[in-house]
Amino acid sequence: MTMIRDKSRTAFRRANTVLVGGVDSPVRAFNAVGGEPPFIAKASGATITDIDGNDYIDYVCSYGPMILGHAHEQVTTAINKAVRKGTSYGAPTELEIELAQRIVSAVPSMEKVRFVSSGTEAAMSAIRLARGATGRDKIVKCVGCYHGHCDAMLVQAGSGALTLGVPSSPGVPAGATQDTLLVPYNDANAVAAMFQKYPSQIAGVIVEPVAANMGLVPPAEGYLAALRTVCDDNDALLIFDEVITGFRLAYGGAQEAFGVTPDLTVLGKIIGGGLPVGAYGGSERIMAHLAPEGPVYQAGTLSGNPAAMAAGIATLDVLREGLATPETNPYTLLQTRTTQLANGLRASRDAAGLSEKVQIVQAASMITCFFSHCPTITNYEDATTSNAEAFKIFFHSMLDAGVYLAPSGYEAMFVSLAHDAQAIQATVHAAEHAFVAAAPFA
Repeated sequence: MTMIRDKSRTAFRRANTVLVGGVDSPVRAFNAVGGEPPFIAKASGATITDIDGNDYIDYVCSYGPMILGHAHEQVTTAINKAVRKGTSYGAPTELEIELAQRIVSAVPSMEKVRFVSSGTEAAMSAIRLARGATGRDKIVKCVGCYHGHCDAMLVQAGSGALTLGVPSSPGVPAGATQDTLLVPYNDANAVAAMFQKYPSQIAGVIVEPVAANMGLVPPAEGYLAALRTVCDDNDALLIFDEVITGFRLAYGGAQEAFGVTPDLTVLGKIIGGGLPVGAYGGSERIMAHLAPEGPVYQAGTLSGNPAAMAAGIATLDVLREGLATPETNPYTLLQTRTTQLANGLRASRDAAGLSEKVQIVQAASMITCFFSHCPTITNYEDATTSNAEAFKIFFHSMLDAGVYLAPSGYEAMFVSLAHDAQAIQATVHAAEHAFVAAAPFA
């Protein structure tokens, strides 16, 4: 049954008169799937509600940060308490220290932290710091990995750029990307070859330890360790972009889960508890190159915003407190619920006769359904074999059944602690019909 979204349709028409494409981020647009996006009025737990009053089980979770679920009481209380004292000072606060202490404790490779206001800003700044600390210009990145929309990284990017068919962007000067070297994800030999081709010229390698912007693509066995080795052998820095995986894959991020230590780490999403935030950090030695201690300049008026710091502290405290016992461990709970969802989706897929046409990939509390005949998705080339038309049918069937997915086949589903057994069961039931609807197009 198609939901009535007349108010959202009207809102989208209004939005198009004042906002570019009717949205403030291309990933919110429905260009890839058709139709108009529902406009959200409120959210609670695992549910979002649009302005027409329709409820949806939410697997976008603001693209990852809502790991506790929407409007978690401890987080909203902390935000309210902070904003009553003022929203921004342009001066230091103790909240910055408190959140930084929690991050440094959780992620030992980050001895010092610098807060910023977005993941893009954090990645851009980490790259600048890597160049400044090494005195080298070239950066290696993987095709299909997304590190924000800064000029140097907006080449063969994933996520929104991939969905819209714009792997690079007009307005990015050729000179801005001339020192960006591209390699396939999960191919350590290609990285080693770049170091051979450009000896003593590469500042570092930046990578999503679990790629999540070309759909969900986990690292191959030994891949991250091989990157660590090749960077060490060439006196280059390894940069983990953990904007998505930080505090989601494990409390200490992907570096804890895989046992590989980067030189610099980029964080975002969860450390702001749903408010705009980013951070980057590394050893004291590397971070000492950053102003005001060193010559590498980076600044931001709203960096360390008290509301975002308070939300991040509350979120990390809930996660950390849950680690106290096996029964309350949030990552065990998330893994269990996500595995239940993944298994249910696979059963629904198989019942629809799509076992060889849809690959369901899980990493911790994230899932992607690739409508692809490719049996194993290991890199960008594999990911782009996905059938956009089949995903479009699947997406709208799920949406009409009250399940909200990102409007792109190249995003992940995010499970939160608020997704209970009933939500998982309802999602699997919706998928039974959605896979059947998509089958003729797969």
